[in-house]
Amino acid sequence: MTNRIHPTAILGPQVELGSNNVIGPYCVLQGAVVLGDDNFVAAHVSIGGGPEVRGHELSASWEDHDDRFGVTIGSRNVFKEFVAVNAGWVSESSVGDDGYFMGHVHLNHDACVGNEVTMSGHAVAAGHVTIDDGANIGLGAVIHQRRTVPAGAMIGMQAAVTTDLPPFVVSMGVPARPTRLNSFRLDKLAVTAVEQEALKAILLGDSTDTSALTTAVRAPVDAWLDRSHR
Repeated sequence: MTNRIHPTAILGPQVELGSNNVIGPYCVLQGAVVLGDDNFVAAHVSIGGGPEVRGHELSASWEDHDDRFGVTIGSRNVFKEFVAVNAGWVSESSVGDDGYFMGHVHLNHDACVGNEVTMSGHAVAAGHVTIDDGANIGLGAVIHQRRTVPAGAMIGMQAAVTTDLPPFVVSMGVPARPTRLNSFRLDKLAVTAVEQEALKAILLGDSTDTSALTTAVRAPVDAWLDRSHR
């Protein structure tokens, strides 16, 4: 199917679209933006704007060619009103598939966002932030630059993520601290009760024994153990 683009939307000369995308009124897609298939881009969304870095030279890339890093977005994502996804500064910004980004979400430069990520309204990710598959970011939460929100993590409303947190865990507060397993995501991944107990011992305790873990959760847990140097 062809793309449905509102006549008030502005697409720069480097924008590449897949098929069956909906791009709403007053959207601006600029610079080296690649958009996959079946994405819904609501009104007033900005994708590919220059990095918010003091001293970085900005350009009118909604009209002109820009050779700097852009944004690559997969398929079946929803970007609600006033979402902003900024272009990369030292590398490409990217969003995977099947994400849901509510109103006023901001993804700053060099963001790396996985698949099935949900970001609630007014959540903000600073530069160089990684958000892994299946993460859920609460209303008004903020993520400090160069932090990782790991797979299956849930960040509570208005939390401030200032350190890397464990996967498959609900973290809340300012600064955000792990509180309990994200059983909703684990149940969705068909992780058994026995395996969840093993995860609890590792992610919320001092255990490093991953022998009971299956492939559905093993890689993110191993990555967390490497980052935490346990």
